Amino acid sequence: MSEAAERLETFLGRVPYVRFLGMHAKLAGDEMTATLPFAPHLVGNTVMPALHGGVLGAFMEMTALAQLSVISPPSSRVPKTIDIAIEYLRPGKAQVTYARADVRKVGRQIANVHVEAWQEARSKPVAFLRGHFLLRGA
Repeated sequence: MSEAAERLETFLGRVPYVRFLGMHAKLAGDEMTATLPFAPHLVGNTVMPALHGGVLGAFMEMTALAQLSVISPPSSRVPKTIDIAIEYLRPGKAQVTYARADVRKVGRQIANVHVEAWQEARSKPVAFLRGHFLLRGA
């Protein structure tokens, strides 16, 4: 297992909300894809049924933090979220959801990350996230 894969597994095992969501992630070269399997406890709208918006937002935030864990040197601390903005584009259906994070800029203390989440096709995203994360002194 590569050092990046070890850091990813450490992050995923350390955060309790990741376990609650049932989220997992895989590395393929330098790209990480996060997966959120569907589970009934993640539904917010039982009529459609659709994923809860907070679940979708948290999944994307965890994807950003997981990506930062892959590119950052090993640390005993998880980066802290400074702010995030989420664009919900369409309902998250009761099915598997995927996400990829793009680290746009890493400074000495702050990282800027964009995340896209999709279900059936990556060309039809269900939501985007833009966020800033505190890397040091967290």
